[in-house]
Formats: sequence, C-alpha cells, structure tokens
Amino acid sequence: MENLILTGFMGTGKSTVGREVARRLGRAFIDMDHLIEQRAGRSIARIFAEEGEGTFRAMEVQLCRELSQATGLVIATGGGTLVDPENRRIMMQNAMAVCLEADVETILARVGRRDDRPLLRGADRRAKIKRLMAQRREAYAAIPWHVQTSGRTQKEIVDEILCLSRGRTLLVSYPGGSYGVHLGRGILRYLGGVLRAAGVSRGSRVAIVSNDTVAPFYGEEVKVALRSDDLVPTLHVIPDGEAHKHLDTVRMLYEAFVGAGLDRHGVVLGLGGGVVGDVAGFAAATYMRGVRYVQVPTTLLAMTDASVGGKTGVDLPAGKNLVGAFKQPLLVFIDLETLRTLPGSELRSGLAEVLKHGVIGDPQLFEALEAVDRDRVQQAMTPDLLARSIQVKIRVVQQDPFEKGLRAVLNLGHTTGHALEKLSGYTMRHGDAVAIGMVVATRIAQAQGRTSSALCERLEAALDHLGLPVMCPPWPVEGILAAMKHDKKRRGNRLRWILPRDVGEVVIADDVPEEIVRSVLVEMGARG
Repeated sequence: MENLILTGFMGTGKSTVGREVARRLGRAFIDMDHLIEQRAGRSIARIFAEEGEGTFRAMEVQLCRELSQATGLVIATGGGTLVDPENRRIMMQNAMAVCLEADVETILARVGRRDDRPLLRGADRRAKIKRLMAQRREAYAAIPWHVQTSGRTQKEIVDEILCLSRGRTLLVSYPGGSYGVHLGRGILRYLGGVLRAAGVSRGSRVAIVSNDTVAPFYGEEVKVALRSDDLVPTLHVIPDGEAHKHLDTVRMLYEAFVGAGLDRHGVVLGLGGGVVGDVAGFAAATYMRGVRYVQVPTTLLAMTDASVGGKTGVDLPAGKNLVGAFKQPLLVFIDLETLRTLPGSELRSGLAEVLKHGVIGDPQLFEALEAVDRDRVQQAMTPDLLARSIQVKIRVVQQDPFEKGLRAVLNLGHTTGHALEKLSGYTMRHGDAVAIGMVVATRIAQAQGRTSSALCERLEAALDHLGLPVMCPPWPVEGILAAMKHDKKRRGNRLRWILPRDVGEVVIADDVPEEIVRSVLVEMGARG
C-alpha cells in the first residue's frame, strides 16, 4: 500500500487534516516536523537558531529517505520538504502526493504571531509569505494533485483528499522514458495540475482533440481545468466514428493546430474514445515532427486498451490502422465518471477488452467480471478493477514496446474482429467484434487440441452474461476469410492467431490451417 503525502505551504492545514485523513483510513500518521523535533530534542525554531537552516534540511533529507521505505502511512511534510527535487523524487516513488493550498490571508490568520515559524521572523509577515510562496510555486506545481483549504470546513477537505486517495497511478516504462496512468473518479478538474506536474509549463498551448459526441459533455470542463493552471487550451472537434479515422481528418487537425498557434512546446490532448486517441496521437506524432501528447480516454474501451502502449494510426480503405506511428504519451488521465454518459451498449462493448485482458493474463480479473451485473457496469468498474485490466497491458507492452513479438498476445480476438468490423462498414462495435473473435480463437484452440471444451463454455458463458455476442453474423465465410487476409498482423500469407489455452494463458500460433478457421466460422453462424 503506497503512502499518502500531504504537502504544501505552512498554514495550509497539513498536520490537522492529515491526522483526520489517517484516522478515517485507519493508517498511521507521521508529522515530519514533529518527528524531527522529537529526535532532535528541540524545536525547529531552535535548530534554525543554533545550527542554521542547512542542518534542518539535512535532517529532512534523511527522514525522506527513511519514510520512502515505509508503506501505508499518511505523512504531513514540512512546507519546504518537497521543494527539493531529490526529496520529491525519493518520497513520491512510493506515494501519492497531495498539495494543500490556501490564500495569503488564510495563512496569516492560521500562523498568527507565533514564534515557531523561523522563516517568517521579523516585520511584514505578509510580504515574507508572498515572497516564499512565489519562490516555491513551481516546486508545488510539480505535485500532481492540489486541494484548496481556504474557506472550507475540515470535513470538506478531508472528504476531497479521501476521494483522491481512492484513485490509482500506474507507471508505464518504455525505452527512453516512462509515463503515469492516473485513474480515479470525479478527477477531471485536476487535469491541469497533473499536466503541470508532468512538466507542461505555464502558458503552454494545449490543443484538445475531441469528437462531436464527447465535446459537448466534457470539452468546456477540460478547458476550465486547464485554464485554472495557467494553460492555454483550444478545442478542435472531429466527426465521431471509425468512418472518419483517416488521413483527411489528420490533415484537418494539422491546419487547426497551425491556426491555434500550437508550437513544438505545446501539447495535443485526445479527449474521447479509441478513434479520437488514435487520430490525435498520430497527429501529435507527426505535427512539427512530434509534439507532446496526452490521452484522456472517455470510453471503457479506450481506458482499458487504446490509451496505453503508444500505438496510434488511421485506416486505409484496405484495412484498419495500416498507417500509424508509435507515440508514447506524456501521461494518461482517466476519470471513471465519464463512463456515466456512455450508452449501456458501449459500456458492454468495452467489457470485451477488459475480459480479454483477464484471458491473457489475470484469472482473478476474469472471475470478477463473471460476477459483474451487466446493467451496473459503470458502478462496478472501480479504479482497482480497471487498474487490474490496464496492468495486464502494461506488463506486455513494457516487455515488447514496439510490437516485435510478445505484444501480439494483446490481439486476442482481433484477427476475426477486425475482419467483421470491416465487413460491417465499421458499424459493428469493436468490443462486439472482439468478443466474437475471442470465441473463434478459443474454438480453433479446441479444434487443434490446445484447450478444452470447458474453456470454450466458460468464455462463452462469461461473454453472454455481460451481454456480448458469441455467434458470428450470417455473412459469407469466404468474405470473412478474405477480410482477414488484409490484417496487418499476418506473416506473409499466414495469419497470426492468439489462442487461449486457459484463463490467464495464451499462445501465439502461425500454424492454423484455413480449413479449421472456415469450419469454426460456419459452426458459429457464418454462411459456408
């Protein structure tokens, strides 16, 4: 269990709020300033007076290293503790950090005329507070989550921190860097602070790419969140749907970026589902030879799959994602509250990819989904459950960041699924197509003796329970086979199949005879 750190300027309430947060969470509470005083046998004011600030900061550094090795604590830091970049790095490698904020007048009222604030000694405390706050502003901006404490009750502040603490941050490493996947519920308003913490400087332009379905729900909210942290957003809306995932849409975005004054220091932010993420990511990868990119997925399908791994691209008439690039995001930001505006059919479609991750590498995730009420998916999809799904993909893409081998396992169900999507004119939902594709793959595995009939029955029962299809549309089998042959994952003239052996175990196979594929498709409803 990671630590929860409360930091921020003096007088913002770190110690008082921290004790109550710890009590509510049932965790131990550490007040770093108080612990240093206990160990030194004297007050911080005396340490400053007798040995100077340098001695106190050295004590802080040592305590940061010590606490970074602990888990499950609520820690209130001193006001200057995490101003030091090395202290931040050490403390935040095993912790979620929240920066408490307050205005100057509130801080003055809280610290009063007390003598235990050595950095405020002397006349004109207000001026000293303003100067110190200005000096530390950029350091505090490096903390992802910020909570205002001025004019609020302790309960309101504690409740907000507890809400944030239920979120998760996952780390994705790739050659040359890493990025965080931040997920929680009701966190969209913190987006600007998270971007600033990731290194986006004040005044940077952020081109929000969304579609005409999502933008009316969240476009303005995202713009407000970015402006609140001194970023300069513009909104660029593309048509909704896979039919618009092509190079003409990308060209339109290039022109919009130029018109918005987006330069190489700016950011492209994809706000929407998988199509928006793919198109915006490809535009970010190629505009001015590459600008920073942020993923803000709003569909379950995009949250669990498309937002992680750095794959971007657009379709050609011959098939899906035939033009693309690897573009690792600066960060991924997931607010599960955005799922409440999705139709039930889209939520269920997303569950296909979550279930797919269970089949690939997490039996417990699969079991959890077998018990999900298909009419309460939005409530059932907790940060912990979604994190389990995403973690499967993270493990795979970290081992194979550029899709040279192992990463192919993530295509379970996609060989057939992409063919069905193409034949439907992209009117079939991706998750529905993948669900059918997983059944095809599992029945092929059974036909080749790689798995048992019990697995087929269990998978089909789980998909049916979630309201996902398990039978193929009554389309000509030869048409489906022909569409499969345009799949970009084929090896020469041979299709690459991902075949389940058990829940949590799949194999890559290039030796599936076409006769078996044809037989399984007919068995599942295709016309022979």
